[in-house]
Amino acid sequence: MIAGPYVRSLRPYPQIELVGVASRTPGKCGAFAEEHGLRAYESVAELLADSSIELVLDLSSHDAHAAVAARCLDAGKHVYCEKPLALDHAQAAQLVARAKSAGLRLGSAPSTFLGEAQQTAARLVREGRLGTVRVVYAEINHGRVESWLPNPLPFFACGPLFDMGPYALVLLTSIFGPVSRVEAWERCLLPERRTKDGTAFHVEKPDFVVALVEFRDGPLARLTVNYYVDWWKKEGELVEFHGDSGSLCLSHISVFSAGVEYAEYGKRYETVAPVREPFQGIEWGRGVVDMADALRDGRPHRASGEQAAHIIEVMCAIDQSAVLNKAVEVRSAFPPPAPMEWAR
Repeated sequence: MIAGPYVRSLRPYPQIELVGVASRTPGKCGAFAEEHGLRAYESVAELLADSSIELVLDLSSHDAHAAVAARCLDAGKHVYCEKPLALDHAQAAQLVARAKSAGLRLGSAPSTFLGEAQQTAARLVREGRLGTVRVVYAEINHGRVESWLPNPLPFFACGPLFDMGPYALVLLTSIFGPVSRVEAWERCLLPERRTKDGTAFHVEKPDFVVALVEFRDGPLARLTVNYYVDWWKKEGELVEFHGDSGSLCLSHISVFSAGVEYAEYGKRYETVAPVREPFQGIEWGRGVVDMADALRDGRPHRASGEQAAHIIEVMCAIDQSAVLNKAVEVRSAFPPPAPMEWAR
């Protein structure tokens, strides 16, 4: 589902040459390659053997990300992976170490924190417009995904925390840095569901998660993610920042053209102009473009494997906290990503 949007978003950038695609389903791979004017490799192994390929975009299923990324790194390729980078922190940390020892780049989605609305919000926080930020509310209502996804089972195997949680956590950690501790509560609200064609299936992984996320040098955040509340009825992915001097509301965690509003404490919200004209919607390939530019310029890329691995430890800690019914410490860290040049 996401491969087409990635290809379309990367097309305009001359520093990226899209070459080909590989998949475990050759028929779909061939049709996709023909649609987008790409080479259809017979296998992933054939793609990795092509010495002209410098960077591989890993858009495999959630549970395959770590294994595919490891194969790409072992073949000497830079890797940009869809989220989550892995399903446990040990795997993610191993990938980071593997890339570092090989002198390769490892990046991971989501790169939505690089959007114009998100960079606008980050700059307002950075400039001190809110004073000391003490509370953040991040809410992702992603609806009953089986009603619109053609194959929802991998998403329920992953769960809303690992599927949608990274969008909120990458934004918040890019602004406030590493997380120190979490405390969480999880439930499966609707275990019996049906696919679009009417096939019944049972859900065991929690479809509703609420977590308190404490930052080492920042606020307390309340994160809510679920596969139950309809995202079309209102703003389904909202984040609010509340500080001593004022509050900031971002109408969508991920959409680059989302509304940004600011209010001094006790006053009404007013619209804030974005730092530049925003991309309408989500430019899925922005993190890939930034990695390509970073390779050329010899600087760190922003959507880093280190930050992705930290976020995975945070999500694993949330799951663990819900099971143990107590707070869980988070120990990893990462170099903070630089603001985009146009948002400094």
